[in-house]
Amino acid sequence: VHAAEKRGANVWVPDPEEVWVCAQLQQDYRPGDQQLLLLLSDGRVRYTDTSTIYNIITNKNANKSWLLDLAPPVGLPPLGNPDILEGENDLTALSFLHEPAVLHNLRVRFLHYNSIYTYCGIILVALNPYEELPIYGEEVIDAYSGQDMAEMDPHIFSLAEDAYRTMIRSGEKNQSIIISGESGSGKTVSAKFTMRYFAVVGGAAQQTSVEEKVLASNPIMEAIGNAKTIRNDNSSRFGKYIEIGFGSKGDIIGANMRTYLLEKSRVVFQAPEERNYHIFYQLCASRDLPEMRGLKLNSAEDFQYTNQGMDINIPGVDDAMELEHTRNALTILGVQPDQQMELFRILAAVLHLGNVNIQASGRGGDRSYINGDDRSLVVFSILMGVEGSQMAHWLCHQRLVVGGEMLVKPMSGQQANEARDALAKHIYGQLFAWIVQRLNSALRAQREQPKTFIGVLDIYGFETFDRNSFEQFCINYANEKLQQQFNRHVFQLEQEEYVREELPWNRIEFSDNQPCITLIEGSLGLLDLLDEECRVPKGSDENWARKLYEQHLNQSPNFRKPRMSNSAFIVLHFADTVQYECDGFLDKNRDTIFEEPINIMRASQSELVAELFQQKPVGGSLSVSSVPNGGVRSGKRAHREHKLTVGFQFRQSLQLLMDTLNSTTPHYVRCIKPNDLKQSFLFDPKRAVQQLRACGVLETIRISAAGYPSRWTYEEFFGRYRVLFHGSSAQDELQVSCQKAIPNLIPDPEQYCFGKTKVFFRAGQVAVLEKLRAERLWLAGVLIQSWVRGWIQRRRYLQLRRSALTLQRYARGARCLRVCMCLLEERAAVRLQAWVRCWLTRCWFRRIRAAVVLLQCCVRRRAARRELRRLRAEARSVEKYRELNKGMEVKLMQLQLRADQQVRKRRVCVYVYSRRQTEVHAAAAVQAELEEERRRYQGLLREFTRLEQRYDNLRDMSMLPTAEVLLLPETESERDMYVRAEAALSLNPGLAAQLLFLCVRQADFSRDHTRARGLCVTAAAAFKTALKVKKNKYSTALTKLTRQHRVVSCGTDNSVLPLQVELREQVRVLGDVCIQAYQQLLAISESRLQPIIVPAMLESETIPGLSGAVVKMVGSRKRAGSDPRPAASGEVASMAAVLRELGALHTALERQDLPAALLEQAFRQLAHLLAASALNSLLLRKDMCCWNRGLQIRSEYNVSLLEEWLRSRDLWTGGAASALEPLIQAAQLLQMSKKTEVDGQAIVQTCNALSSQQIVKILTQYTPQSDLEERVTLNFIRIVQGLLKGRSDGHPPQLLLDVRRVFPVTFPYLPPPPVSAEQLEIPESLKISFLRKV
Repeated sequence: VHAAEKRGANVWVPDPEEVWVCAQLQQDYRPGDQQLLLLLSDGRVRYTDTSTIYNIITNKNANKSWLLDLAPPVGLPPLGNPDILEGENDLTALSFLHEPAVLHNLRVRFLHYNSIYTYCGIILVALNPYEELPIYGEEVIDAYSGQDMAEMDPHIFSLAEDAYRTMIRSGEKNQSIIISGESGSGKTVSAKFTMRYFAVVGGAAQQTSVEEKVLASNPIMEAIGNAKTIRNDNSSRFGKYIEIGFGSKGDIIGANMRTYLLEKSRVVFQAPEERNYHIFYQLCASRDLPEMRGLKLNSAEDFQYTNQGMDINIPGVDDAMELEHTRNALTILGVQPDQQMELFRILAAVLHLGNVNIQASGRGGDRSYINGDDRSLVVFSILMGVEGSQMAHWLCHQRLVVGGEMLVKPMSGQQANEARDALAKHIYGQLFAWIVQRLNSALRAQREQPKTFIGVLDIYGFETFDRNSFEQFCINYANEKLQQQFNRHVFQLEQEEYVREELPWNRIEFSDNQPCITLIEGSLGLLDLLDEECRVPKGSDENWARKLYEQHLNQSPNFRKPRMSNSAFIVLHFADTVQYECDGFLDKNRDTIFEEPINIMRASQSELVAELFQQKPVGGSLSVSSVPNGGVRSGKRAHREHKLTVGFQFRQSLQLLMDTLNSTTPHYVRCIKPNDLKQSFLFDPKRAVQQLRACGVLETIRISAAGYPSRWTYEEFFGRYRVLFHGSSAQDELQVSCQKAIPNLIPDPEQYCFGKTKVFFRAGQVAVLEKLRAERLWLAGVLIQSWVRGWIQRRRYLQLRRSALTLQRYARGARCLRVCMCLLEERAAVRLQAWVRCWLTRCWFRRIRAAVVLLQCCVRRRAARRELRRLRAEARSVEKYRELNKGMEVKLMQLQLRADQQVRKRRVCVYVYSRRQTEVHAAAAVQAELEEERRRYQGLLREFTRLEQRYDNLRDMSMLPTAEVLLLPETESERDMYVRAEAALSLNPGLAAQLLFLCVRQADFSRDHTRARGLCVTAAAAFKTALKVKKNKYSTALTKLTRQHRVVSCGTDNSVLPLQVELREQVRVLGDVCIQAYQQLLAISESRLQPIIVPAMLESETIPGLSGAVVKMVGSRKRAGSDPRPAASGEVASMAAVLRELGALHTALERQDLPAALLEQAFRQLAHLLAASALNSLLLRKDMCCWNRGLQIRSEYNVSLLEEWLRSRDLWTGGAASALEPLIQAAQLLQMSKKTEVDGQAIVQTCNALSSQQIVKILTQYTPQSDLEERVTLNFIRIVQGLLKGRSDGHPPQLLLDVRRVFPVTFPYLPPPPVSAEQLEIPESLKISFLRKV
């Protein structure tokens, strides 16, 4: 019996609701068995038809056990994967590759781990969570930038980083990212975040406006090309391919956009609960703006083209605010405000055109007319700059040529409405094409031609509705072409891997959809017959359907005819079988419009309108969006019918796209819509598996499973399965040892194959090896247990023997003790009798004494009563009462007066205390406000510095006119005071400040206030120039920081410098330069530390072999361009390198005699960088979340070395401790027990510096790397989440720390020593000896 087919093995059986459910074998399976006894996981019982593949029969003896009849060709149901692979982030790493395993793994990651991204070989599967997730911030971009794709958690940024690094590494190899999926699956958002990643990573070298323009194109295209549908609130109704061009240094220098098949029919018609394009609703929502009043817009409910869906609002979307974003994006791309208003006028005119009332007249309604005073037509004519009467006439008439004569024929009301709608669609299509052309002009590279590019394809996924028309036909045709390219690319990668490893391989069969593509685009295919019917003078949809039946019915296996319809056809696509209705195919393929309204538009007074309609509707462009209409109807039918059709243009543009994709290295993103209800984190397995089958994910699994999906390097295999080898194996003979051992483990040689560097296994063989390994370890454990139990029993016998001897000794002693105790008891009894007799006598005496005392009390009580009666009689006398109370009144008043004084004093004390408390709280609030203001001011100063640098870059690129502005001293002495950066580096730290103030004192003594201020301004400009010239030089920034700090300290001390001139503003400018020098110094330090933080703090092993002996049980993930990256030259990054960089900075700062408080602030900032970078990488790397890695990071190693270094230099208490605390607690969390509720409470109490999201993420990512560890159960994670809900930690709801966070710096005051010119030793090279004459 196969190891995976024994009793207790997990299998998957079909289910009508859950698609697949897990079951457990209750008996061993052997080939030829006709029934299986299964135990379902959920215990449900139902009956299925016996004609299905799996016939499930209820077992009479057990409610949860089923008997499964196996059809002869089927055999055993799909096997389940080991528990250790549950939630694996790469589907190809699963032992058993099949549909139920893929579906289950995606469901576990989506519902239990809240992970929306999963790898599937070269594909990134993305599930739409239908809520905003905090995983796209700049800190996440920083965490993925420069990292290997195989090491990081699946993310859209990881795929983008892989494409970017492959492009940089290959030099001239272009890349493409193909994003596809159903409407509402998140394609547009994925494309947006991909472009944002490239803009941030590619714009780091040169801060120019190119990357800003690339990002600005998104809101514009969403406004004019996206709309709300039943399935998606922001559905792209066109396809686009954006090529982002990169220069030789990897920076973005330009971009280009190509669009495909704009859904123009949406302009004039929307289905219920759908909307028109967003831009129309944005304009209507902003109609009250002063500049919009001339458009004469009303609410969207008042326009025919926007109210058909009966739902004009999208929950959570402010259309007026979205229009502001659109206008800002147009401004960034260089569209001036007056041109923007021209665009808005054309869009508003389209809305008014839809409200034009066309009335029928004549017999049978064969004529139509428009009233001359129709308000909508008047507004349309004014906005478009055309003659209203001409437009009213030609909307209801058409010109024909019959027998050489030109006739004007009136149109019926229906024909006139169709002509009006065709004009509206044509106007919008031309405007859309113009905007795309304008975007490309703004995004075109200015400096140089791009060396390489990365293309982002956001294209519609496979579509099937209740009624499918021409649009769905073109969309599914495009998906057929993309699927063919995808299949061949996956097969090519498999072939290249086998050739590289020199494997004897057979051709892998995969489902090629070439017959379906040939049916559509081949000779006399569907498109050819459609174009031919469009050229026929009286062609119709019925005639076209008849030709399809005659040509392809019973001839093509992918073509069928519906039973109950003669005006429809069925195409068997790779994803599903789709029935298309022929009605409307010819009109949509022609997409024609009469020539007369176009001529009126060409004569418009508006320059933009005239420009739109001067474009040739037929030309050399292959983009459908740039050719929105296949032809223009004129009086000559022969001329009309020879225009290019939409289908022909789409086929050409699609072929151009395929040529582009085939010349690049593709990367695939498959977006999955988890449910149709748009609910967050709700997983519908039926919808998910339908999309998995349609998008090619399961085809990738099938191709991979057809070959050798599991592949291990010999080192990894030896490290994992060494326990199965017989005898000892030398470390340098791993390949030979593996080749000898594997045939003994897997008898069938067809199930494995040896390559040059790897060993390859068929699907399921890794599970067999895992089973054998577990059995070998179990047997070894049993043997060890037997020896341990024997040793324990032997120790127990010896212990019992020693205990028996001890008991005997104690028994003999106890007998002697009893005799002794009898004697002692007799003696004690005699003493007890004596004491009892004494006690009885004492009791008799006490009773006698008590009686005597009682008698005395009675006598004395009688005497007291007599005295009481006498005193009562005296008390009745008034004179006696006054005499007794004479002094009591005075004493009472004195006491009252004293009590009032005490109350007043107490009130004063309470008032003073409350006032002081108020002052303390006010001071704290002011301090917090001051700290926030300081942080904001320094942030603005940093942004100002960045903008200055960006201006310099733009000026260097000759994008702006060169304007050099140099602040030079006016007098000769001031010109001599301009010290260059090279000379300043050799000066004494305090000399520059002292020289400057001596010069200022000289100018102040001469009452030359202008000169005194000029000296300060010149000094600040000189310092700033030096910082710019030496912006990457460490010593320059350090020197300028020291000089400026001393200058500011001296400038704020009036006792040292009592001046008559007011220099407060100049001192503030000098302080700003000081902050800039500090920020530049930290930026240089951070740039040196950033590349070595993660390798040093997470990957380096201070203890050799702590984690190297453990090998992860994962398959090797294949990627496009997945060749190993070249190792960085130089020393391997370690904590010693980090401490060396920090030590160099600390030594340099100490040499400059900077205050300790400034050093503490600087190293607090660097400690935050170290902790944030390391923690972010830890949270995103599953291989780092293990027990031994936590030990390596925290327990007396990497972080402890840093902590010891900071403590030795008195920097630990200055804020560095709090900055490192999140990383320390994350390492502790990896080492803590994670089983019971008590463990969860301990985790919540210990990890108070980590946010709830970070704790849950670490627990979710925790991966055991040895058999001694256990996975963190989902139940324990839920317990921790429940405990975290009651914790008020005040942490922001974010997963990653902000690496770019900057703490505001405060410069402490340093009192300068009084000095004169005679006391200074000024170098002769400065040529300022005249200062000694002061």
